[in-house]
Amino acid sequence: MLNDPLFIIVALAVAAVAGILLYGIGGFAAGVDGKKANKVMQLRILAQLVAVVLILGYVYIRRGG
Repeated sequence: MLNDPLFIIVALAVAAVAGILLYGIGGFAAGVDGKKANKVMQLRILAQLVAVVLILGYVYIRRGG
């Protein structure tokens, strides 16, 4: 799997979502401005969308589409 470039892209997308989520949770804990926190969570949702689409594409391609 580690030799598969598409798998690596999917893994990076999932890691990006996790990173954004942790950053957002840390911001809430630190009491960051609500407007900035909202933007971070909007970015997380967009990153999640991309990650889910990549995961579905990966499964579709690997199953023989």
